[in-house]
Amino acid sequence: MQNRTPRIPQQPAPNRAEFDARLTVELAAVVTGARRRALRDGDRQIDTAHLLHSLIESDPEVRAAFEGGPQLAKVLGYLVQRSIGYGLRWQGAVEDTGAVPVVEDPDSAVRDIDSAVRDIGVEGWSPSAASAMAEARERAELRGDARAGGLDLLAALASDHECRAVEVLQRAGVDAEQLAARIVGASGQGWQGARG
Repeated sequence: MQNRTPRIPQQPAPNRAEFDARLTVELAAVVTGARRRALRDGDRQIDTAHLLHSLIESDPEVRAAFEGGPQLAKVLGYLVQRSIGYGLRWQGAVEDTGAVPVVEDPDSAVRDIDSAVRDIGVEGWSPSAASAMAEARERAELRGDARAGGLDLLAALASDHECRAVEVLQRAGVDAEQLAARIVGASGQGWQGARG
């Protein structure tokens, strides 16, 4: 008897080990949580809202960057609604805030996005999420750290005014610019990132 289950080829993960090696243990756990959340939500890619949700759940320094419990609770409330409420409009759509040029031909656009995300070093990520991770690593390097941490990623997310994470923050009444400025000020760096 033959097995009729089709074989599904494994997705290649170029540079995965190199990518993970440039993150703190805590931020690597955030990435794992975001990946799990994207799969559970039925999303094709990890986006910036997945990253924000996972960051808040797992990193005490990130939680401390907000202006207290009520603000944090409101942000988490919007993130939880993602899979049952307004976030449904995001399903099946690629989050792109201009990190990758938009092309009219959909097949070509998917190839271009996939190629750009691979160039950044990770597949299965929205261009905005991959760009935020690249900025987090850049922020850590400019500070002299070999590994990016949760606050590096939060600052990168908060500085992208067009990403889904900032949309969540704004709906919850968080001023993303002030949040990014607090993080940058606390680290003693004048770093503003490519989008700042």
